[in-house]
Amino acid sequence: MGKISNEELVQKLTDKFAGQVTQTGADYGLLTVETSKELIHDVLAYLKTDAALQFIYLTDITAIHYPEQEKQIGVIYHLHSLTTNTRIRIKVYLTLEDLHIPTATTLWDGANWMERETYDFFGVIFDGHPDLRRILNVDDMTVFPMRKEFPLEDPNRIDKKDYFFGR
Repeated sequence: MGKISNEELVQKLTDKFAGQVTQTGADYGLLTVETSKELIHDVLAYLKTDAALQFIYLTDITAIHYPEQEKQIGVIYHLHSLTTNTRIRIKVYLTLEDLHIPTATTLWDGANWMERETYDFFGVIFDGHPDLRRILNVDDMTVFPMRKEFPLEDPNRIDKKDYFFGR
């Protein structure tokens, strides 16, 4: 099978989900689409099981924090079709008040640790996950370190002043 073009992939998603999946970019040829948390499991299942697409390899699940946006947390999925050598990025945006999203472990066993890491660093709760707990940070930690909620430097430190560095 040959590589699937981004236009063909967008058309298949549009035909299947009728305006509920929108293209947001194609940086460096990597198609990026956005959908809702209610639809993410259906979109992932379609991409994996469709005979022409076959996105059977889940490369990564991660998140990003946009503190200036209304929906501050973006959950990002990277999929790869090994048969067509095509990649796609799917994004879902969540509010800090409702960080629940369906798990992808029902589709890919490898999603288990990726979702645990995303929970550990961003606080995203994957509903239906078999063992959602911290994976890298201590269990009694009450914050999520990858959120941009704290200043990078202590403003009261004097050893970081410019005049110490000849500026």
